[in-house]
Amino acid sequence: MTAIAYIVNEFPSPLEPYVMDEIIELRRRGSHVICCSGKRVAPQDLALAERVFWKETLYFQPLSDTELSKAVRRLTSHRARLWPLLRPLLWERGASPSLRVRAVGHTVMGAALAEQLASLKFEHKVEHIHAHHGYFSSWMALTAAHLLGIGFSFTLHGSDLLQRADLLAAKLRACDFCVTVSEFNRQYILRNYPSTPPEKILVQRLGVDRVLPVPSSASAVETDHRRFCLLAVGRLHEVKNYPFLINACAALRDQGLDLLCWIAGDGPKRQALEKQIATLRLQGRVCLVGHVPRADLPGYYRYADLVVMTSKSEGIPVALMEAMAHEKLVLAPGITGIPELVEHQRTGFLYQPGSLPDFVGAVRWIHANQASLASIQHAAAASIAASYNRQRNLRSFAEQFLARISHSDGDHAHPVLQQVQLSV
Repeated sequence: MTAIAYIVNEFPSPLEPYVMDEIIELRRRGSHVICCSGKRVAPQDLALAERVFWKETLYFQPLSDTELSKAVRRLTSHRARLWPLLRPLLWERGASPSLRVRAVGHTVMGAALAEQLASLKFEHKVEHIHAHHGYFSSWMALTAAHLLGIGFSFTLHGSDLLQRADLLAAKLRACDFCVTVSEFNRQYILRNYPSTPPEKILVQRLGVDRVLPVPSSASAVETDHRRFCLLAVGRLHEVKNYPFLINACAALRDQGLDLLCWIAGDGPKRQALEKQIATLRLQGRVCLVGHVPRADLPGYYRYADLVVMTSKSEGIPVALMEAMAHEKLVLAPGITGIPELVEHQRTGFLYQPGSLPDFVGAVRWIHANQASLASIQHAAAASIAASYNRQRNLRSFAEQFLARISHSDGDHAHPVLQQVQLSV
């Protein structure tokens, strides 16, 4: 049985169901997967299925005094392997002083991960560590794999590559392979990290389930049916650029469009967005509906006339996949991997990133021509079924992932090889 450790900054998370999906698929194929999380998660915020994962997950923040002591001892007892870990923290380009300091702490957390994995009693020892996202959990995974002499890989999505590429050059040098969600991301990596062998970067798309058609009267949401309804789905975070959307709603109202805009999600920007809504006198038109459980989202998708995205950075957004699977019109910025998903005027609409007039004009045009756009809605659903089927893409991921692990067996046992992999 293959034993694999999976680590994420916060696990389990209702915002990242694809991580649980991958673990379930790997287990279905006979792998033993150990769930790990950098930060501790509050169980009361989780659905029942997520709580099952929570009970088995190993957490590493905060570390107890005993765990901290063991981690430091493991680091200092492997001095030959310590320098290759510390060298990128000192010399890697583009890292701020505060990031370098935090990375020292993440190195200690990675040593604690190695200590935990080494102490677990299984029929087979852990032979590979995979991290989701390029944030600090991927440095923990790199550290633990290096100390244990085993393989390491990670998945890059969007902001972790394009906005917060923390020590990414070192991670790309050290990994056996890197999974990413779009061809745009793959080309970005190869262009900006030219020493990375192209065969290291694997594109594996996410996906959503097929949506069965339902009568429009089955919508779970009751509200004013006379208004043109926009829907945005995503956490209330700076990267989602919701102030842009709210300003657009004010402009659309001033131009005479009777609209309603729901923003489904929660996060640190809620108070600032509420203030903006009040300042622009958009109460009753723009509604922050809070976190919506995944099981309840279909009701919102079914009612919406147009699903919009205003993000500054994305991978390939699952929210857009879900909307298109529901045969909904979508409008998104033409950035990163989004044009791989949304083909302008065939499966949805793209607007010029950052252009409020272009966004507002697109919404007005879609509203005026809504009755004639059924072919785009059908094409959107068909494209999702063809390229973004969740079960099919999960099977593809598991097959390639396990094949890569099998192919790399035996490449990590020698500490000299590890030092070569990590050297600058």
